[in-house]
Amino acid sequence: MKVGAYQFAVTNDIKHNLKIVKKAIIESARTGIKFLAFPECALTGYPPRDIENSAAVDFDELAFVYEQLQKLADENEISIMVGTIVREDEKYYNSAIFFAPYKEKRYYHKKALWGWDKDNFSAGNRNGIFEIDGWKIGVRICFEVRFPEIFRELYREHTDLNVIMFYDVADYNDMERYELIKSHIRTRAVENVTYTLSVDAICPYQTAPTALYDRSGCPLVELKRNEEGLLVYDLENSEPDFGERGRREISDWLMESSCSLK
Repeated sequence: MKVGAYQFAVTNDIKHNLKIVKKAIIESARTGIKFLAFPECALTGYPPRDIENSAAVDFDELAFVYEQLQKLADENEISIMVGTIVREDEKYYNSAIFFAPYKEKRYYHKKALWGWDKDNFSAGNRNGIFEIDGWKIGVRICFEVRFPEIFRELYREHTDLNVIMFYDVADYNDMERYELIKSHIRTRAVENVTYTLSVDAICPYQTAPTALYDRSGCPLVELKRNEEGLLVYDLENSEPDFGERGRREISDWLMESSCSLK
């Protein structure tokens, strides 16, 4: 399956963000991409960096945006995962919204909240697993990359590809943070023996990579930092190699052992 990720400078202007997202979808469909991911809060901007708070979002405008994205998914036969803010029962969620051709849209709400997230959002409880053409895809959002337990939830469901959506930026060129977050992503790929795709916003300075790693944490492709662009890679769901089989076998044994002790 050909996968893609699009990094760009997310703003507080929903119409502007949508224009870029639309352009990326059309470009991706022309290259044969079947699954395309965008950054955290890519449609709305992230509070309080771009908008004052979650309640400042125009949710009527967002509803119209969702209709347009579903139409693009249908017309181009492409599945799309994009960051947004969702309001449900007077609660606000930092969410990934998933559009698949001719199917009802679905959501994943971020669980691990701290700092600005905790100020603006409620914690979700959905599993964040979607299926495309026989591939099982898991999603997690930004700060959740720090917690192996949150990714173990996906391992137990045997996901083939995990996606991490970031809005992780700095006001200065913080390469140390960039390399640290990259190491977290690679470790999650190794631990869970799962292809792992990350995508970040780029402005002012990008502090998480837009990149794809194999099941042993090796980089397959990485975009240049701080520049708008499309990542493209044709993934094969091949049989695991010797080391990958070993990590899965030991991981399964450890989880079984843990359950038997309870």
